[in-house]
Amino acid sequence: MTGKSPKLDRFGLPEISPWLHRWFAAYSKRYLRKHFNAVRLLGTAPPPLPSGRPVVFFLNHASWWDPLVALFLCQQFFSQFRSYAPIDADALKRYGFLKRLGFFPVERGSIHGARQFFGYSREILAKPNHALWLTPQGRFSDMRERPVRFESGIGHLADLPTSPLLIPIAIEYVWWFERSPEILVSIGEPLNDFGSDEPTRRCEVALTQLQDELAAASLQRDDHSFTVLLDGCKGVGGIYDLWRRWKSRLQGKSFSADHHST
Repeated sequence: MTGKSPKLDRFGLPEISPWLHRWFAAYSKRYLRKHFNAVRLLGTAPPPLPSGRPVVFFLNHASWWDPLVALFLCQQFFSQFRSYAPIDADALKRYGFLKRLGFFPVERGSIHGARQFFGYSREILAKPNHALWLTPQGRFSDMRERPVRFESGIGHLADLPTSPLLIPIAIEYVWWFERSPEILVSIGEPLNDFGSDEPTRRCEVALTQLQDELAAASLQRDDHSFTVLLDGCKGVGGIYDLWRRWKSRLQGKSFSADHHST
C-alpha cells in the first residue's frame, strides 16, 4: 500500500492521555487483585530488550481478562514503551474513552479493516520505543487448542523497515489451592531474525512452545517456579477466616489466609 487513505486516517493515531492511562492501570490492578489469588510469572523476569526498537507483543486469547492482564504487564515490565492495540471499530464507538488509552479502530472481516490495521501498525512501529499489543488468534481460544493458528497480518509486520521485535506472551487462568484462580504468565524471547522462515508460522510455533511450557509448569502446581507479580484475594473470608485468625493469635502463631499454608 502506498500513500494515506483519508478513510484510513479519519481517527488519526490515538492521543494517549497519561493521567487516564495511569488511572485505568491502577484500577485494573485493583480489579485483578480483587478477583484472582495471584498473578504469577514463570521464571524471575522477562528477557531484556534492546533500547530504541519498536516491539510487537502477541498473546494467546484465553479470556475476557486478557486486555487487563496485558495492561498490568505493560506497567510492570514495559512502561518505557508507548503502547497501542487494535479494537473492533463498533466497540470503540461505544467506549470512546478507550482511544485515550491507545486503542485504534479496526473493522473486522473487511478489506478496509485490513487497511486500517496495517496503516495504524506502520505508523506505530515506525517510531522507536513504541509497542503494538495483539491477540492474533482473533477469537477466544482455549489454552490447550492445537494447532495454534493466527489470522493473517502479524507476519507482515516483521517485514517493516524498522524490523520490530516480536515477543510471544502466554497466559493461563487456573485454580490451584485457593477459592480464587491464578493468572499464570510466561514471556518469551524476542523474535527478529526470521531468515527463510515464514514469519507468521514462526510466531505460531513460538507461542505454541511457550503455552506448552506454561501448561507443564501449571500442572506441577509448584509456586516456587513462579515469581508473584501481584498478590490478590486470599482465604475463604467471613466468619471462618476471622475464627482462623483468632485461633492463630491464641496459639501465638502468625496468620496466613492461604489455604495450602495452614
